[in-house]
Amino acid sequence: MISDDEVQKSLDFLRDTADQSAKFKAERIYLEEYRKSLKALIMKQFTDLPVSAQEREAYASPRYQDHIKALQTAVFNDEKQKFLRVACEAKIEAWRSFSANHRSMKL
Repeated sequence: MISDDEVQKSLDFLRDTADQSAKFKAERIYLEEYRKSLKALIMKQFTDLPVSAQEREAYASPRYQDHIKALQTAVFNDEKQKFLRVACEAKIEAWRSFSANHRSMKL
């Protein structure tokens, strides 16, 4: 059984982490999109090479590798926060179902 206190904690968590959740998602999307720009900027440094070699150099670049690591962290933070929020939402929904069933048994 889920207590009213647990439900309140879940509601508080959802409210209190809304800004952080939005920040994590915004950072993830920004890094996903910027990855394309970064690749193009790095490729631009190798205009004397064929496009396939420019691409190879961009992917091998330390700047690109660092960006991919930052993207990994952003994805982790976003997904973890999303799973924590979904768990809270599931707890609240289970409590609602239990409460509705309990009320119907009293009638």
